Amino acid sequence: MNPAENVELRCADAWRPVVEDKVGDWRLRAASGFTGRANSALAVGDPGMPFDQALARVCEFSHVHGIPPVVQTIVGSETEQALEAARWVPNTGHAAGHLVAVLLGPLGTGADGISFLPEPSPAWWELTAGTTAPSPAQRHVLTTGEVGYGVAEGTAGAVRTAIAGELLHVSRLAVRPEHRRRGLAKALMAASGSWAAERGATECVLQVAVDNAPALALYVALGFREHHRYRYWTPACEDRSS
Repeated sequence: MNPAENVELRCADAWRPVVEDKVGDWRLRAASGFTGRANSALAVGDPGMPFDQALARVCEFSHVHGIPPVVQTIVGSETEQALEAARWVPNTGHAAGHLVAVLLGPLGTGADGISFLPEPSPAWWELTAGTTAPSPAQRHVLTTGEVGYGVAEGTAGAVRTAIAGELLHVSRLAVRPEHRRRGLAKALMAASGSWAAERGATECVLQVAVDNAPALALYVALGFREHHRYRYWTPACEDRSS
């Protein structure tokens, strides 16, 4: 596999769905609709069967688990070209953005006022997931694996950290509006790097929608660079009314 595919697999390891199956190298994932990454087929590598049959398996798996058929694949890949030829289309209706930049950067070091909770608190859940009573799917996706629950100044800011091989996967970085422009996001990133280095990570990976300019500006300032992009695809004829 090429470097972009390897990074995608590590990111998938850090963001586990509730249900997962495989079609060759492809990963079929479902988590009751919580996030695109946990409810799509990660189409990297060889599906081990004709392409149209693999897409049919994606659709069958999705319908069984009550989610729309969606394929996540690397921009510019042969798989993406084959999806277009099969008359799938970019899933532009995806609320969080269907086109995503994957960034790699250095681990931060040190930060005062940041701590890591032994388990997520109600305030951590509220800031990172928008609820103090997470669903089983939310709890599974956000707590499975070697995961850290970072908080700043009580819970003025919060972040999810996860180890995937040599990579630190950072997600759900959030700062409350009344506490922004005080450097808390940078402090959370720095503390996340120290947390990950103690666990063997050597580099950090982030996934950011390409239209999220403030987040991209923050990460570029911290030394991150775009490694590749991925995009979500869906069947053009899919009935989304059910």
